Amino acid sequence: MISVDEALERLRSSNRVLVDTETIDLRDSLGRVLAADIVSAVNVPPADNSAMDGYALRCEDWPGPDHALEISQRITAGTPPVPLQQGTAARIFTGAEIPPGADVVVMQENCKTDGRCVWINAIREVGGNIRPKGQDVRHGAIVLNAGHRLRAQDMGMIASLGIARIAVLRRLKVAIISTGEELVEPGNKAGPGQIYNSNRYLLEALLKNWGFEVMDFGITADDPKIISDVMSEASRKTDAIITTGGVSVGEEDHVKAVVESLGRIELWRVAIKPGKPFAFGEVLGTPFLGLPGNPVSAFVTALVMVRPFLFDCQGVSHADIVPLRQIALFDKKGSARQEYLRTRSGSNGVEIFEQQSSGVLYSTTWGDGMVVQRAGEDITKGSMVDVIPYVLFN
Repeated sequence: MISVDEALERLRSSNRVLVDTETIDLRDSLGRVLAADIVSAVNVPPADNSAMDGYALRCEDWPGPDHALEISQRITAGTPPVPLQQGTAARIFTGAEIPPGADVVVMQENCKTDGRCVWINAIREVGGNIRPKGQDVRHGAIVLNAGHRLRAQDMGMIASLGIARIAVLRRLKVAIISTGEELVEPGNKAGPGQIYNSNRYLLEALLKNWGFEVMDFGITADDPKIISDVMSEASRKTDAIITTGGVSVGEEDHVKAVVESLGRIELWRVAIKPGKPFAFGEVLGTPFLGLPGNPVSAFVTALVMVRPFLFDCQGVSHADIVPLRQIALFDKKGSARQEYLRTRSGSNGVEIFEQQSSGVLYSTTWGDGMVVQRAGEDITKGSMVDVIPYVLFN
């Protein structure tokens, strides 16, 4: 077995997938990966504007709290101002452009008015309550770099620059192949010795959530010829192939042998728990990732091994996950493999599900993340542990 870190390094150094660029509407870009830097062609805001409702004036024109200034204009957001007349004030609203000649805005709570004139109790220093031109973004600034995976706030930022269409990398197309004659689809009756195919739905949801296009090749029988035909088709139509089951050492575990006949296995058996039989290689030039059939093993290896590899293939930069530190509310002896314990966090610390078997899928829905227990590490109640909330894998 090789360590998790070594396996990840080998996977990520084996990235051979190159995806094309396409231009899409900004509104369709959530989760997509930028193919080029976003460079601002404008200043944001485009001009000095008011940070609040109040009155704009020139500091040196303030006559003191006992004297009034004539209100010479009324400026709302979206209304272009005219130069401020000397010795007057302008009624101004939040977001409205500062009139030429004004250098401070006084909030309306510090003023009183009769509608024609305004009495100002006190003023701030020059520039007070004014958002300067380009305060958010300056013209020519790189706002987002190529390789950035777009979030809702990024889309809002791009929209604020007036950009409606952007260049992104084509979605990676990923094949899912389920192996095992014991599998039956939900909605059908499970016969003796059969189980429902949970991995198919789990993996498809994860991959779509990560922004990939999924091609589902269904369930294959435990027949090397059938598996070989399906894999050959998948290699022609997709950028990467993921299988579940068939990569262990049983007599009916044919996937590993089929991959070796069509390509090669580059690594097999990782010191990870659950998920030791994880395999990686290529089928007719297409990257292959073989996940164990046990549902928790498939889940954990998808998060820990598959996600970083596919994100690299997709061109995502800065996709690494930094664990959080929390107090352990449990004791657990270490093992020879790096373990990913299904956990639930609370105000006092993090607890683990009582049954950590690779077949207990409920352990993943019961909690909200995983504790990383490194090989040979003993965890005692009250110690600090690394926790990865599931939300960080989005």
